[in-house]
Amino acid sequence: MMAEELIDTRLLEELTEQSQDLNSDAVRITREALAEYAQGEPEPRRRRWRRGSVLAGAAGGAVLLGAARAAAASPSDDIMALQTAASIENLAVTVYTTAAGLPFIKGGNATVAAFIAKTTTQHTAHAQAFNAAATQAGGKAQTAANPKYAAVVQQMLPSIKTPADVVKLAITLEDVAAETYTANVAQVSTPALRKLFGSVAPVEAQHRATLLAVQALLAGGAPQLITIPTDASKLPSAAGSVGFPDSFYPTKNASPISEGAVK
Repeated sequence: MMAEELIDTRLLEELTEQSQDLNSDAVRITREALAEYAQGEPEPRRRRWRRGSVLAGAAGGAVLLGAARAAAASPSDDIMALQTAASIENLAVTVYTTAAGLPFIKGGNATVAAFIAKTTTQHTAHAQAFNAAATQAGGKAQTAANPKYAAVVQQMLPSIKTPADVVKLAITLEDVAAETYTANVAQVSTPALRKLFGSVAPVEAQHRATLLAVQALLAGGAPQLITIPTDASKLPSAAGSVGFPDSFYPTKNASPISEGAVK
């Protein structure tokens, strides 16, 4: 296991604070979207593009492009998309909760433990938001974990021995969440639902960016180069892109809307 001092707590504290700020904005937008969805009131045409189109994910420079018009989606498609999203969030909560109880996390770096705790709270809130929208649409809340990735997690758990193993698994889950919600912006039928998915996707993208930075620190063993403020002249060329591998967030690994739907 890598020594605890290989993690620069100042960087992680900064990233955790930024994640919380972004999540606070997302929570406000999500609540607005849920209220609009419950009211069922159409938005003026000029506002649809502004609210449903461009959402800049502060994490990793991800730019989330929604559609001016949703794909031909039915209410049942909307419900399945929301249930699948909730299933991904449920699994993330389980994984982070399990990670928080591991000896090398619980007794390790306090900032890493704080990030895990904060991220668990955020995923719990996201699951509640997706389930609230699903029930408002006439569907059932999804309380189970995503079946596809739950199986992946079960296969990986026996091999998790270090913080780096936890980070690798978490990156996979955050990426699936961000890609799925980005894709869903153009797959659901109402502006309010596009706004809902568009408000949560950047938060998951920022979780991934933070974890990529942590992964690089663990692998590189050079925490002295990651400081706040940073001496850019001493950083390797890869330092500017390790947390931001994509100019536009990809969707090739997005979960189909039916993957985590209630059967």
